[in-house]
Amino acid sequence: MKAVRDFLELIKFEHTIFALPFAYLGMLLAAGGWPSFQQFFWITVAMAAARTLAMGSNRLADRWIDARNPRTANRPLITGSISPRTAWTGTIMAGLILALAAWQLGRLTFILLPGAYFFLIGYSFTKRITWMSHFVLGITDGLAPLGAWAAVRNSLFTPQDLPAWILLGVVTFWIAGFDMIYACQDVDFDRQEGLNSIPARFGIPTALGLSTICHVATVALLLALGLVSNLGWPYWIGLTIVAGLLTWEHRLVRPDDLSKLGVAFFNINGYISITLFFAILGSLYIA
Repeated sequence: MKAVRDFLELIKFEHTIFALPFAYLGMLLAAGGWPSFQQFFWITVAMAAARTLAMGSNRLADRWIDARNPRTANRPLITGSISPRTAWTGTIMAGLILALAAWQLGRLTFILLPGAYFFLIGYSFTKRITWMSHFVLGITDGLAPLGAWAAVRNSLFTPQDLPAWILLGVVTFWIAGFDMIYACQDVDFDRQEGLNSIPARFGIPTALGLSTICHVATVALLLALGLVSNLGWPYWIGLTIVAGLLTWEHRLVRPDDLSKLGVAFFNINGYISITLFFAILGSLYIA
């Protein structure tokens, strides 16, 4: 049990509650409301397993880098409170559970599984290759609503599937935008280690400006999603709140003051994901 607790601490499992709404957005829109219990259950399992696989892979891939970074040197895998063997075991189990969930959700989701593995495991290595790594992370997270849509509709490539691809764009730009903000705290370390990020390559002011552009694109795509999906008034109230939260996020972080970065990264983005979930749920059932 201690090994399990340590592994859950390693991957910050409690943050899964903020990641689940990504998948649920695609699920709700695809079903036009709440899907069957079986679909809901296995989408939840798939999302939790995918996030666990991604975080476990990331911690294992970056453990030598994390050991040299003062900000991450106290992570469980670095301090020794969890062994690499335990981390590998938990990560591999998550990958197997994801495969089971994909199989249970249908033929299309199982066919798409290798692509999901590629992004979930591979995104951790992109910082060694390109400063576009923020967008790879965004696409990786954006696969959650796309996969949930495929699980419910068993379709992704017809004109009726356009909302799923808009959701992919929404999550991609949203995640990429706040990952740029988060990366600002590691500028000096990334440059020293030869790691790639937009803040390290172009400087913090430019990174914050590009982050703002990404979040403007997020709001524009959310606007398109509402129009294409013919969503009702609860959605538009939710979209207004999300736009306000993104504005607040960018007001908290300045090039010369990153002290409130933690609030901007964790708290506000948690509020955004939950707001979008209830906005779409309310639009489907109230409006």
